[in-house]
Amino acid sequence: MGIPLCELTHAYQGLKDEIDAAMQAVAADGRYILGPNVAALEREIAEYCQCEYAVGVNSGTDALYLALKALGIGPGDEVITTPFTFIATTEAIGLVGATPVFVDIDPHTHNIDPRLIEAAITPRTKAILPVHLYGRPCDMGTIAGIAIRYGLRVVEDCAQAIGATCHGRMVGSFGSAGCLSFFPSKNLGCFGDGGMVVTNDATVYESVEMLRRHGGKVKYHHSRLGLNSRLDELQAAILRVKLKHLDNWNGARRQAAVRYNQLLSDTQGVATPTLDDARETDDIRSVYHQYTIRVHDREHLTSQLSAAGIGYGVYYPCPLHLQEVHQSLGHGEGSFPEAELAAKQCLSLPMFPELTPTQQQEVADCVRQAVAASAAECAA
Repeated sequence: MGIPLCELTHAYQGLKDEIDAAMQAVAADGRYILGPNVAALEREIAEYCQCEYAVGVNSGTDALYLALKALGIGPGDEVITTPFTFIATTEAIGLVGATPVFVDIDPHTHNIDPRLIEAAITPRTKAILPVHLYGRPCDMGTIAGIAIRYGLRVVEDCAQAIGATCHGRMVGSFGSAGCLSFFPSKNLGCFGDGGMVVTNDATVYESVEMLRRHGGKVKYHHSRLGLNSRLDELQAAILRVKLKHLDNWNGARRQAAVRYNQLLSDTQGVATPTLDDARETDDIRSVYHQYTIRVHDREHLTSQLSAAGIGYGVYYPCPLHLQEVHQSLGHGEGSFPEAELAAKQCLSLPMFPELTPTQQQEVADCVRQAVAASAAECAA
């Protein structure tokens, strides 16, 4: 049957009775929109993320958009972010009318390089939007310090990183807002789309809560143009069941990352996440939404993985500054070389909590063989 990149049914099968009962209880209760499960999940996620408030919304993309809108960011403003992420990050910036300003990545972490942020700040800069890519936290201590010095807001894109910590603090708790995604393949995923904004700022909370309900605090009375962006009651019930297991699942991912590093440690031509990143430390704790390596001949490796029935992912093959939608920003090839090189070399291997050592051995064997064969061809 092969080895998938991501396996979603194991978690359901292990929790089937509890999840089914939770869904049936919602169906019987009859409160399907902003019901008791949404309210309870908001409290539980806020506590988990070490924040005072949380607002359930329709998706991670909506979470980003509504957080920026709640902060008053709009036309004429600039938001500093990474070019190496999913389009939702800059989509949200553009939809509020602001302009994304890209800063290249640190090639060792694949996250925005904080050493380059200050040079990108202008009088129009209003916020920094770091993305905790692949589940690895950005250097939030440095980023938060820059934001304080320049009077900027920070909106954290935590779509891939719920449960990750930096300096002992949960991602999402550093900025004015943290944005979560509950897309099914995420570490904490529901059975459809879902998202959440977490914050310690009461004003941000009240604004997002209002904006998700068509911009009104009272039904049929609207003070702002908002959205219909409400986390579904059924999805909230499912997430409440799964949240109790998140730390164990994230721990299994970290163990799998350590094992991958050991299996691939002597493989020439493969760059793995550093072993310190794979261990729990005081400074950084990744949750390995993806386990991502770098290779020079990705096309050859992907063909061999496909032939062996092994899943893989390429996140992301085209950096955002080279996307057609951002042509007006005027960035050409070479503008952000580290992001462009990562886009050509990064490859994510199978990663999910139930991944077995035997499966990882099979994946590692295929990677080693493919990389060795590619090197031999180049040397011939």
